[in-house]
Amino acid sequence: MRLPYFIVAIVIFALSAALSYVGAGYAVTKIEEESEFVVRRALNLDGHDWAEVQSDGLRVVLTGTAPDEATRFAALTSAGREVDTSRVIDEMEVEPTADLTPPRFSAEILRNDSGISIIGLVPGAMARGDLVERLNAVAPGTSVSDLMESADYPVPKGWDEAIDYAVSSLIRLPRAKISASPGLVRITAIAESQREKDRLEQELTRAAPPSLRLGLSISAPRPVITPFTLRFLIDDNGARFDACSAQDEVARDAIVQAAQTAGMDETYSCTIGLGVPSPNWALASVQSINAVKELGRGSVTLSDADITLIAAKGTNPAQFDRVVGELENALPSVFALHAVLPEPEVEEQVGPPEFSATRSPEGLVQLRGRVGDETLRDMTDSFARAAFGFEQVHTATRIAPDLPPDWPIRVLAGLEALAQLNNGALTVTPDTLDLSGITHDQGARARIAGLLSEKLGDAQDFTLSITYVEPPKPEDALPDPELCEAQIAEVQTGAKIAFEPGSATISETSRDTVNQIADILRECGPIRLEIQGHTDSQGREEMNQQLSQARAQSILNELRGRRIPTSSYSAVGYGETQPIADNDTEEGREENRRIEFRLIRPEPIEPTKTALEAMEADTDAPEDADEGAEPDAGDQ
Repeated sequence: MRLPYFIVAIVIFALSAALSYVGAGYAVTKIEEESEFVVRRALNLDGHDWAEVQSDGLRVVLTGTAPDEATRFAALTSAGREVDTSRVIDEMEVEPTADLTPPRFSAEILRNDSGISIIGLVPGAMARGDLVERLNAVAPGTSVSDLMESADYPVPKGWDEAIDYAVSSLIRLPRAKISASPGLVRITAIAESQREKDRLEQELTRAAPPSLRLGLSISAPRPVITPFTLRFLIDDNGARFDACSAQDEVARDAIVQAAQTAGMDETYSCTIGLGVPSPNWALASVQSINAVKELGRGSVTLSDADITLIAAKGTNPAQFDRVVGELENALPSVFALHAVLPEPEVEEQVGPPEFSATRSPEGLVQLRGRVGDETLRDMTDSFARAAFGFEQVHTATRIAPDLPPDWPIRVLAGLEALAQLNNGALTVTPDTLDLSGITHDQGARARIAGLLSEKLGDAQDFTLSITYVEPPKPEDALPDPELCEAQIAEVQTGAKIAFEPGSATISETSRDTVNQIADILRECGPIRLEIQGHTDSQGREEMNQQLSQARAQSILNELRGRRIPTSSYSAVGYGETQPIADNDTEEGREENRRIEFRLIRPEPIEPTKTALEAMEADTDAPEDADEGAEPDAGDQ
């Protein structure tokens, strides 16, 4: 029986469809395998072994995590060279970018007579407006220039305390540059005098938090010395200076060396200042000192460019003429020499005219002796009351005729010099002026010598016997921090602070030592102090460090318990890293187990050349430095 044609057709169609489906599936599988193979091979050859390849029909899917965006793009390019880019499906990821390192934050505050400016990079989280308001409060009425840039980062550790200290320090410093960064403040400032410089350094050091590193560079401008004075003499008391001025350290050292060669035993340092009359001041001073040495006794006074050489009575005239002649020929041309050889005394004058004034430690002044007329007496009395106080002066002078013409000048100059002493005595005669007394100012003797040299003129003799005594300290003055450190060390020399073995508990036998140290610190006031803990090398290093830290902290807690203000103290354990004795012996290990109290001192600031100094250095460079060089081939 024959099947109908339509059934045969259906069967044939079904078989064809099945064969087509199988063939298509095989073709797709082959294409997938081939595409995956060639793409994987290309990625491996280009170093992208981190990428995964998976075929999905005609699509080639790339997965994996690229180290960065550029590497991801390079992998796509490698795959696109092997198959059509439209078939490449990018499902790759990129590793997250690590957090950027925060920039170095710093702020530089400048203050002068024109106002305050602040420049630098500060964290965005900082209260910038509050800082500007605080700077405005430092110098009301002046402008504050805000030149700061900010970066969107949190405030780093140590930033706030550095800024707080910088602003509080600016109150004391009308002319200064303060650089603040996290945990560090550097201060460069100008003081009016050496005394103010010392005061500022001590105050700023005491006020700094213990965790803050501090750099100080405070300079005191050199004083203007008028007249520029040097006075050197040799008498029964030996060789010494009454006054000494120099333009720089080199000149000072040369002058002092000449005086020491002439027999000066005491330590002396000339005042360095401005106003030198000639660059050859040091040479003229050394030559003049050598002249006094050659004479054996006498004095020499340099007042600007005038030199007065006075020989002692009894000096050999021939020797005097030789020394004076050699000095006149050797001196630089700008200096003028006045040489005086006292005539030998034949007979002492009976009752020579004399004026005297005394000033007691309480400030009472008595004027006695001779004056030329009523006008001079009134002038002397008025001058003394103006200088010493109206109620402090008692006048008992008498009028005498035939006094030297320069008598009024000598009397008034002597009184002006006496006014610079705390107490003393003045004697004026026709031949000399003698001033003796006590001063609390180290520079008084030099100033008095310059004053008398200027007022009395050339070829005039005067004698100074002035003793410097340190001024009594105010009752409420705090001890010097260096002294406090030394006193604590002395206490520990007699009885060190001991602890229970292996613990931070203070031994009962050391309680009295801690009490003595607390008494010293109570008197010292706020000082920056580091309490250091140290151990021997027995045991593990990490354990020793922890034990030393705990012991230092225990001492800090003990001081707090005794009501000692410790806000400027810090406790630091150094473990076994700083031995002072041999750890191989029991005695050495006992010495190494210790507590030390050390001042936190400011760090020095390295000097930097200013733009003007750099220009001067370039100017001083020899212009013909290249003249001796061999010419190159193009020049021959």
